[in-house]
Amino acid sequence: MSTAVEVTDSTFEQDVLESALPVLVDFWAPWCGPCRMVAPVVEEIAQQYDGQIKVVKLNTDENPQVASQYGIRSIPTLMIFKGGQRVDMVVGAVPKSTLANTLEKYL
Repeated sequence: MSTAVEVTDSTFEQDVLESALPVLVDFWAPWCGPCRMVAPVVEEIAQQYDGQIKVVKLNTDENPQVASQYGIRSIPTLMIFKGGQRVDMVVGAVPKSTLANTLEKYL
């Protein structure tokens, strides 16, 4: 079973931008309540779309470089990258169906 993998400022390019699969990036922080609410949804998505998309998490407290590069102002922010480009994003704790519908467009 696939689960969300932690990425950092130093691994972001390799793990996300150079990925052959579309990538869902969960920008989060440990102190963020809504981030904890959306975490299980992100894990379910990782399992449901195993092999079709890659799911990663980026702790914005520990990795400010990538967060500021993509203008992350509120968390959780879920961004979808395909072919090294940001193609979509969802801000806030959303239901699984909303996230799944957004992802389906890029598979």
